[in-house]
Amino acid sequence: MSEVVFSARNRVNGGSAEARKLRRLGRIPAIIYGRKSESLSIDLDARDFMSNVKGVSESTIVKVEVNGQIHEAFVKDTQRDIKDGSILHVDFYEIEGNTILRAKVSIHIHGTPIGVREGGILETPLHDIEVECLPRDLPKRIDVDIAGLKVNQSIHVRDLALKEGVKLVSNPDQVVALVKFAKAEAAPAAEEAVVEAAAAAGPAAPAGTDKKAEK
Repeated sequence: MSEVVFSARNRVNGGSAEARKLRRLGRIPAIIYGRKSESLSIDLDARDFMSNVKGVSESTIVKVEVNGQIHEAFVKDTQRDIKDGSILHVDFYEIEGNTILRAKVSIHIHGTPIGVREGGILETPLHDIEVECLPRDLPKRIDVDIAGLKVNQSIHVRDLALKEGVKLVSNPDQVVALVKFAKAEAAPAAEEAVVEAAAAAGPAAPAGTDKKAEK
């Protein structure tokens, strides 16, 4: 994914009335939170943001240009209108180039396991991992090739290849992908055998009926 840059303006006035006014003008109220508690209120062009935010994940570092000044940040939250899905507000979290950060990185699985072709079932319970590193070392995603997985084999977090400078925070024993045999379903033939046996035994005697033959 190419570098993502959002153009923004300083937002002086706050409050819900001002926010509604901005939205009517095709702008999105937003805020950049700094690492040292300071924050910067801004607004963005709604169409530009919607066009460029596609594919941006929690671990994607974006650039926000405010009056010629560049802020590197994560898109931490987007508030949407429950009726039409439009974005009401955006929260950015600014990063510092020489400060170690902690972030979640998505896992991208590709390939068809050998075990699946042999009748096994693939499970992928984990979709991201947490790491610590400098911003410049943060992976955009972790690619995992599962084509070689056979039945009863698995890949754990500890097996993932992380580049130098990236420290794993997530539990290394977590399962990323595994292939296992399908659970045996109840055999229809067995159920049919039970039905046939009941039919052969004849209808059950009504309650209270003497089973002895009448003379």
